[in-house]
Amino acid sequence: MSSSPFVTVLILSYNGKKLLDDSISSYLANDYVNFEVVVIDNGSSDGTKEYVANKWPSVKLLRSEVNLKYSGGFNFGLKYAFTEKKSDYVLITNNDVKVDDKLISSTVATALNNTKVGFVVGKVYYYEEPNTFQTCGRKFDERNLRGLDRGFKEIDNGQFDDEVEIPWCDDVFWLVSRELYKTTHGYNTEFAFQGEDFEWQLRAKKAGFKIYFSPKAKLWHKESMSIGKKSAFKSYYDFRNPLIVHMMHRNYNNYKYYFKMKRKNLIVQTIKNIMRFKFVYVIKSWSGFLSALKWGVKNKRITITQILK
Repeated sequence: MSSSPFVTVLILSYNGKKLLDDSISSYLANDYVNFEVVVIDNGSSDGTKEYVANKWPSVKLLRSEVNLKYSGGFNFGLKYAFTEKKSDYVLITNNDVKVDDKLISSTVATALNNTKVGFVVGKVYYYEEPNTFQTCGRKFDERNLRGLDRGFKEIDNGQFDDEVEIPWCDDVFWLVSRELYKTTHGYNTEFAFQGEDFEWQLRAKKAGFKIYFSPKAKLWHKESMSIGKKSAFKSYYDFRNPLIVHMMHRNYNNYKYYFKMKRKNLIVQTIKNIMRFKFVYVIKSWSGFLSALKWGVKNKRITITQILK
């Protein structure tokens, strides 16, 4: 591989035309020499296709006439990048972001410096608080596997300035290696929203791949602009997908603590939402939780007896 491998930056957008100015412009301003920016128009009806074509003619636009959801939309882009363009790496990124001009070069340098690289991530700050971390990767948790965010709401005082292997991360942005894609084939579309990154990391780890943190890769995140930080829509997937991930990849004795914690949290949130007259949240949360249990019973990952314990 050359010292400047080819990188495709994938920006997924569904009716997010208003968010693209910062993300596209800041990626195009990167100092890396061998990359392209691709916008995946995921069935938008807000004129995203025309807007991108007119404002950034150098940006490739992939259009799906239907909304393939988060994981399906990125898989559409990953297939284009790795199969058609023969990219060495793909940088998957949210559209509600602004990035440092060294983000691509920094993540690529980290990938080239290490072996068996699956994902490379970096520093994610809050857009509204530009020196405050949202995440610098995730910690390991013995019971829940993926633990809390490293650096969550901490001021950047240089405490995360080392290039290191980390146990887990989020996919606000991450550099994905060709080798990883060839082995794991991208996101699992069972997880349309939420949990998709966790599930892919579990498959990657089982195949021997690693996650690295690149401290000079910096991004500012506007946070859940597409699905809403505290929306009822998000509540459905929050109570569904992470639980299915645990059931899919662990046996009951290993995930029962997580299951019981999730069940308790659902009851507490139900009481709070009823008191606040947020009945749609109650319905969506329970629908998501019951959908996960239905999946678990159908796929013989949990029994009725275990559910009722």
